[in-house]
Amino acid sequence: MSTRAEHVAPDHAEPSPADQDLTLSLVRDDPPFRALRSVGLIPPTGLGLVRRAIFFALLSWLPIAIWSWTAGRAISTEAGEPLLQHFGVHVRCLVAIPILILAQGLAHSITTHLLPWFVKSGVITPDKVSAFRNVVHGMLALRNHTLPWVMIAAVVIVVAATGPVLRHLDELSWAMDSTKSPPEFGFGGWWFLFVARPIYAALVLGWLWRVVLLTVLFYRITKLGLEIVPTHPDRAGGLGFVEHFAKMFIPVVFVLSAAVGSHWAHNVLYHDMDVQSLRVPFIIFLIVMLFIFITPLLVFFGPLRAARKQALLEYGALVGQHGDFVRRRWILHEKLPNDDVLNAPELGPVADTVSLYDAIERMRMVPIGKSILIMLGIPALIPLLLVFAIKVPIADILMKLLHAVG
Repeated sequence: MSTRAEHVAPDHAEPSPADQDLTLSLVRDDPPFRALRSVGLIPPTGLGLVRRAIFFALLSWLPIAIWSWTAGRAISTEAGEPLLQHFGVHVRCLVAIPILILAQGLAHSITTHLLPWFVKSGVITPDKVSAFRNVVHGMLALRNHTLPWVMIAAVVIVVAATGPVLRHLDELSWAMDSTKSPPEFGFGGWWFLFVARPIYAALVLGWLWRVVLLTVLFYRITKLGLEIVPTHPDRAGGLGFVEHFAKMFIPVVFVLSAAVGSHWAHNVLYHDMDVQSLRVPFIIFLIVMLFIFITPLLVFFGPLRAARKQALLEYGALVGQHGDFVRRRWILHEKLPNDDVLNAPELGPVADTVSLYDAIERMRMVPIGKSILIMLGIPALIPLLLVFAIKVPIADILMKLLHAVG
C-alpha cells in the first residue's frame, strides 16, 4: 500500500486556474440552463439563481392566489375548503420550487471545489491525472446531453396529462369555482395542474438526474484505480472528503420532506387522520430519502472493501513479524541477523504497530460518516416532526427520539 502523505478535506474556496480542467459543474450549461440563458433568465455570467427562484415561484403561485381570491376560494370556508388550508400547494410553489433552484448554486460550488481534491489528496496518482481529466470531460458531454432531459420532459407531460383525472382529489377541492352552477373546476386549478405541478416535477426529476450523474462520475473514477491508504485517519482510506459531495442534496431532502409533510398536515388537521398511522410511512420515507441521496457514495464500496481486505493481510503479517522479533530478542534473548523491522522509526514500538492494524480494522467500507447522515436526516425529519407535533407534544417526540438514540 502507498505511503503518500495524509490530507484533510479542503475548504470550499474558488478553484484555482490550474484546477479548471479537473472539475465540472453538475448545473452550469446543461440543456435547461442553456435554454433559460437564451431567454434572459440567466445572465451571461453567473447562475441567475435568485431571479429564477423568484420568477418561477411567482409564476407557479401568483395566478393561483389571484384566482382563488377573486373567486372567493382563498380564505373563506363557506364554499368548502379554501386554498389557505391546502398547505401542499403553497409549500410546493413558495418553498419547494425556489429552494430547488437555489440549491443548484450549492451543487455547482461543491462539485467545482471538491473534484480536484481527488488529485490533490493523492487518491488519483500523477500518472493517472490525464485519465482523470478525460473522465471529467466525458461527464461534461453526458451532462450536456439532451436525451435525459427529453425523457424528463416526457414524464412532466404525463404528469400534466393526468391533471383532468386528478381534479376531483381533495388536494384540489379549493379549485372548484363555486360562482358557477353546478360548480366547475376553475382557472386556478388548471394553472396548478398544468403549470405549477409540472414545474415542481421537472425540478425534482432534474435533481434525481444529478444523483445519477454523480453516481456515474464516481463509478468512472473508481475504474481508474485509486491509491487508497488503509491507515488514513479519516477511516475511509483517504476518501473521507467524498462524503461532502452529498451536502448538495440537503436542500432537496428538506423540500421533499416538506412537500410530503404539508400533505399529511392537511389531512391530520382537516380530515381527522390519525397521526400514529403515519409512523410506518414516516420511517419508510426517511429510509428511501437517505438511500437515494447517498447512492453515489456507495460506489466506493468495492475499492474500499478490497483495500481493507488486502491491508489486513499485509499489515497482519507485518505486525506479526514485528511482534515475533520483539519476543525473540527480549524474551528468548536471541541474536537476530536482520532486525531492521524493530529499528524502523516509522513503525515504532509494539503498541504503534498494533494501532496500525486496529486502524485498518476500523476502516469504513463506504465514505459515509455519522455527520453526513445527520445532515441529511435532520432536514428530512423537521417537516415530518411538525406534522406529529399537531397531535403529539413536540417535547414528547424529542424525548422518544433521544431515548431511541441513547
